[in-house]
Amino acid sequence: MQIPAPLVPPKRLLMGPGPSEVAPSVLRAMSAPTLGHLDPDFLRVMDEIADMLRVVFGTENRLTMPMSGTGSAGMETLFVNLLQPGARALVGVNGVFGTRMAEVARRCGAEVVTVEAEWGQVFSPEDFAAAAQGQRFDVMALVHAETSTGAAQPLDGMRAVADACGALLLADCVTSLGGMPVELDRYGVDAAYSGTQKCLSCPPGLAPVSFSARAEEIMAQRAAPAQSWYLDLGLIAKYWGGERAYHHTAPINQLYGLHEALRLALEEGLEARYARHQQQGAALAAGLEALGLSLWVEPEHRLAQLTSVRLPEGFDDARGRRFLLEEFGIEVGGGLGPMAGKVWRIGLMGHGCTRPNVELCLRGIEAALAEQGVTASHPAS
Repeated sequence: MQIPAPLVPPKRLLMGPGPSEVAPSVLRAMSAPTLGHLDPDFLRVMDEIADMLRVVFGTENRLTMPMSGTGSAGMETLFVNLLQPGARALVGVNGVFGTRMAEVARRCGAEVVTVEAEWGQVFSPEDFAAAAQGQRFDVMALVHAETSTGAAQPLDGMRAVADACGALLLADCVTSLGGMPVELDRYGVDAAYSGTQKCLSCPPGLAPVSFSARAEEIMAQRAAPAQSWYLDLGLIAKYWGGERAYHHTAPINQLYGLHEALRLALEEGLEARYARHQQQGAALAAGLEALGLSLWVEPEHRLAQLTSVRLPEGFDDARGRRFLLEEFGIEVGGGLGPMAGKVWRIGLMGHGCTRPNVELCLRGIEAALAEQGVTASHPAS
C-alpha cells in the first residue's frame, strides 16, 4: 500500500450535538509527555480529576471517576454494576438515550418497565409513580438532558418516587454536566454518568461516573460479579482508590485533557459557566425564531446547550447541512428517530458556547434557507 500523507484534519466549527469545540489548552495538555499509569505524578493527576469531578457533579460521593470509554460506556457502567439477572428497572423513554438505557437494562437480564412520553416532552414524578403502580424496582432511570431532542428533565420530586419504589435513582448527565446544574446530592441521585465531549469540551473517550454510598452498598451485595469485566467497578475502584491495583492501562493523555477541561470549568466558575450557556442558548433561540423557524421543545423545558429547530416545509435536510459545512465550516446535527429529517440539532457547549458562534450559525442558516429558495413561516413557539 501507499503510505498516506500526514493527517491534517480540516478546521470545523462543531455546533452539533457533540463532540464540541475543544479549548486549545486542553489539546496542549493532551500532547504532554506520557507517564506510566502508576507513576506517582500521574496518580496525583488522577486524584485531582476525581476531586474536580465531585465539584462539577455536585456530590461528595467517594466513588467518582472517569471510565475509559465514551458516554455509552458510562451508561453501561451503571447498569452492569447495579443490575443482575431478574432485577427490575423503571426507565423513562422520551428520546434516543432513554430508549438505549432500557435496552442496556434488558441486556443485563432485568425486567424493564418503561415510562413513555413524546420526544421533546419531559416527565413529572407522577408519571413515574403511575407507571410503577406501587411495585418494587431496583433502579429508576431517566435522562437529565436528552441530546436527541433538546429537552431538560427536571429532577425535583424524583427521589421520593424512587424511594416509594425501593429503587436507586439513576441519571444520564451526558449533555448536562458542565453546562447546567447537575447537583447529584441535592436531588438524591444515586448514580450518574456523563461524557467528556459535550459541555466539558474535551475530546470523546472518557465517561465520568459517580455512585452514592447507597449504590456502593448494593454493588457490595451482588451475588455474582458484574457482567462486564472491563466495566466492573469492584475492580476499577481499586485502581482509582488507595490500593492502586492494576486493572487496565489508563488512557493517560486523554486524562490530561480532562484534567485541563475540568480546571477550566472551575476557573471560570460553575455559576458563570451555566449563565453563559443560558444566555447564548437564549440568543440562538431568539435568532432562529426571528428567521421564522420554530423550536421543537417548549420554552420551559429547553436545553440551552442543545437546541432542536424544526426545518421548514420543502427544505432538504442533507443538502442544507452540506451547504452549512462547505460554505461556513459549521457542523450541526440532524434529527434522530421520529425527528429524522424534521429538525436540526444545534449545540452550544463549553468552549464553543459564544456569541460570535451564535451569530455565525444564524447567518449560515439564513444563507442555507436562501440557497434552497425556502422561506420559513412557522409561528414563533
